[in-house]
Amino acid sequence: MVAGVLLAVALSGCGAFGSPKPAVQAVPDGPPQDSGAIAPLLDMMSNLPTGDPARQAELFQSAKDAAELSPTTSNRLKYALALATPGYSDADPVAAQRQLSQLLARPETLLPIERLLATVVLKEVEQRLILQAENKRMRVDTPPDSHDKLQAINRRLQAESDENAKLRKALDEARAKLEAVTHIEQRSINDRGTSGTHTP
Repeated sequence: MVAGVLLAVALSGCGAFGSPKPAVQAVPDGPPQDSGAIAPLLDMMSNLPTGDPARQAELFQSAKDAAELSPTTSNRLKYALALATPGYSDADPVAAQRQLSQLLARPETLLPIERLLATVVLKEVEQRLILQAENKRMRVDTPPDSHDKLQAINRRLQAESDENAKLRKALDEARAKLEAVTHIEQRSINDRGTSGTHTP
């Protein structure tokens, strides 16, 4: 993700900052208005998913504490980016989307490079949420136990088929016995009739 963010920021840099822009409202707590302003943010986003668990927890908690104890624009942006970083257990794209949207709702409070970074990350988070929703929908439409259910249905159908085969066999046997009995009785009647005819 971070490589994509860097590429997007680099490609957008000339267009975003090449021509003179009206002066934006100064942000007292903001870093200098150059690409170095977001270097610590990108470092954090690189280290969060790859560092050891203790270091990950330290980075995330530091960003969270700073945003809660001193909710400056820069601190809130850092925490929002921490929430947006994939590959970390405490990442929360929904919360990241909400916080990034809130920050971008007041673009004048962000430095141009911060605004660009927030926009790129927000788009990535939104795409991730769309994919997650699609995956969830697919899991609902095709539940994990659907294969087991299908096997159970097939077993039931096979059992019913076997039972029907047994019933057909029993019916055939009963029909054969009935025909044999009928044949015997018919022969007996015929024999008695023949015997009666020849009686003096």
